[in-house]
Amino acid sequence: MPEIQRRRAVTVNIGGVHVGSDAPVVVQSMTNTDTADVESTVQQIAALARAGSEMVRVTVNNDDAAKAVPYIVEGIAKKGWKTPIIGDFHYNGHLLLSKYPDTAKALAKYRINPGNVSIGRKDDDNFRTMVEVAVKHQKPVRIGVNWGSLDQALLTKMMDENSKAADPKPARDVMMEAMVVSALDNAAAAERYGLRRDQIVLSAKVSGVRDLIDVYTELARRCDYALHLGLTEAGMGMKGIVASASGLAPLLLSGIGDTIRVSLTPTPGGDRSEEVRCGQQILQSLGIRSFMPQVTSCPGCGRTTSTYFQELAERIQGYLVEQMPEWKKHYPGVEELKLAVMGCIVNGPGESKHANIGISLPGTFEEPKAPVYVDGKLYTTLKGDRIVEEFQEILNEYVEKRYGRVLVEA
Repeated sequence: MPEIQRRRAVTVNIGGVHVGSDAPVVVQSMTNTDTADVESTVQQIAALARAGSEMVRVTVNNDDAAKAVPYIVEGIAKKGWKTPIIGDFHYNGHLLLSKYPDTAKALAKYRINPGNVSIGRKDDDNFRTMVEVAVKHQKPVRIGVNWGSLDQALLTKMMDENSKAADPKPARDVMMEAMVVSALDNAAAAERYGLRRDQIVLSAKVSGVRDLIDVYTELARRCDYALHLGLTEAGMGMKGIVASASGLAPLLLSGIGDTIRVSLTPTPGGDRSEEVRCGQQILQSLGIRSFMPQVTSCPGCGRTTSTYFQELAERIQGYLVEQMPEWKKHYPGVEELKLAVMGCIVNGPGESKHANIGISLPGTFEEPKAPVYVDGKLYTTLKGDRIVEEFQEILNEYVEKRYGRVLVEA
């Protein structure tokens, strides 16, 4: 697979996780618990970290939330996780960071939305205060522009200038330009107030796919700051997943993007970790990073009237999710493993040979046996009612033999 030429961005150290330039594209997420509820927040951060979130952001919106942050960071450490915790500040961040120095010290990074911290109004004192706290504690900052809370003074000024132009641009184009200008102007201000370039990450969040591609393409062209990508409100379920993949893929394939988040709306009581797995799958599907063994399975057709191959694919996928936290510790490289679960003879044997381990289950009216291929060669043929268990045993033996050896040699 051709290597993607990454955009040359300044590398930022965020609590021991590096983003930018040659560092891997980082997957991050955000809690939706009440930050003041230390136990619930710690539990969710641990679940997100276990799913593979490499940084986790928490809302810091009031005194109780700010007071809780050091205990949350401590609680995560006690569970054995080193996941950097990022504070998300709006409106009153200058007050909270100044009032609670232990919180300012405990966080790995601050996220500032310049449109919500007095930029463009009377002065930028609130923004400056937050940056100066970051400088004091040597913390990086993400300057996150969002089109839902864009600096209205800047936008109005640019809209007025555009309306007077001989050939005015569409309002949408002016909005995109205003986001780029806001991000760059605030980054320049942050540098004036003492932050280094390697302590600044920029984002310009929108909710439209083509808007996302356009604004980040232009932002990447005009700066070398590390960039955080993501739709600001991707949506729920299939819509959110498809929109996120559609927006992120062209940018990532162009080498743009140093951290990503898939901002999925969870179902009530749903699994917050879904957004982490979605972000990982986008990167893995593009060949940028590997997180999880991949299962290739056919969609089914008239040749596969039995649902047996679907059940096997689902069970194997679930088994991989369960095993990966431990496998990653003991079997380096196992995330590169490729499996195939096919439902009939048409493409089954061929697809199975392309995988590390593949099984071709019998389709309609086919002989009731399932050939298993290992590294392209026929390994065995399974029959009877224990095919799932026997295939799983073959998988476990393969992982132990191939990836366990790597750890011993190291």
